[in-house]
Amino acid sequence: MFNAILNKTKGDRWIWLIVIVLSIWSLLAVYSATGTLAYKKGVGTEAFLMKHLIFIVGGVALMYFSHLLDYRYYAGISKILMIITIPLLLYTLVFGASVNQASRWVTIPVINQTFQTSDMAKLALITFLARMLTRKQENIKDVKDAFLPIMGSVCLVFILIALANLSTAMMLFGVSILLLIIGRISIKQILIVCLGGLILLMGVIFLGPRRETYKSRINTYLHPELADKDKAFQGNQSKIAIATGGIFGKGPGNSTQRNFLPHPYSDFVFALIIEEYGLVGGVGLIVIYLVFLYRCILIVTASPKAFGALLAAGLSFSLTIQAFANMAVAVGLGPVTGVPLPLVSMGGTSILFTSVAFGIILSVSRDVEEKKKTGGIADTTEEKTKNKRDNKIIVGEI
Repeated sequence: MFNAILNKTKGDRWIWLIVIVLSIWSLLAVYSATGTLAYKKGVGTEAFLMKHLIFIVGGVALMYFSHLLDYRYYAGISKILMIITIPLLLYTLVFGASVNQASRWVTIPVINQTFQTSDMAKLALITFLARMLTRKQENIKDVKDAFLPIMGSVCLVFILIALANLSTAMMLFGVSILLLIIGRISIKQILIVCLGGLILLMGVIFLGPRRETYKSRINTYLHPELADKDKAFQGNQSKIAIATGGIFGKGPGNSTQRNFLPHPYSDFVFALIIEEYGLVGGVGLIVIYLVFLYRCILIVTASPKAFGALLAAGLSFSLTIQAFANMAVAVGLGPVTGVPLPLVSMGGTSILFTSVAFGIILSVSRDVEEKKKTGGIADTTEEKTKNKRDNKIIVGEI
């Protein structure tokens, strides 16, 4: 059975290996980090481990089925996702579950599982931007036909996410700018988008509902010596965990700071990994994400279609930037945020949507491999016409 599944698994083998390594590491880290949380909840640590394992297995299953689907169909799916995402983000801001003065979650009825809508929004916007940039290539410099619709979608999603989750919104905006550059949008227009984003950012920081939280986190980061001990507590405990890890760490399951560090299973899981696996483990994790980015760049450069290249680039940039943002916060290189470490941090919707993103990248990789095996794109006029017609049907209006 295993061989049958392996034979049906396509795409970059290095990325599949990275998924397996991160998943196993995630299980070890979460099992070690949830002891205090389990004690507070009055349950065994195994309960959190099993729940996390279910999401990991579900994520791998989603990744597998996502990579089997021809990536060109995600163009049509992106349009549907955007239609769903915008009202869902609005609903979350008004009626979502509020934690730490932030309405980021919606509770799914029946199963009573919280759902973070920004995870869907990231996937929706990146795939939608790849679709729009591909379809508008012939008149990409046109302000009315290309620039305004693209800028409108980016800014609208940015502001709806930023009101509750500024760090995620900023990372998504940065990925969008990278996609605009790759998609041949003029530098002048990109600067206008950046200016618009900066204005929205200032509005959220100084006028938004979480303005006091943002100001406090920025001041704590810039002036830790003047900050209140409670506000600097997370950062200080993370630094202690890293400092006591040494070169080779204390060993799996031997963390002591997990009893003091807030959210060692999600936001600060990288600090716990360094404490238990040392500098070697921390550098090793960084290398894994860099290898992932490198393999994705190879996929982007080898992709014969613009949509596949933009799709793989956007999703890989998003996952890598998120990973390094999480690690930067843990080591004190940035203010505290609520960004999880992809495929490592404990979290339901984050793991599932991250897995789908990996699956889409693998779908593009699978297409590249198939093109190489068949000798590349067909040269005959009849086959070229057929390919253009198929692309129009798939990438066009659905």
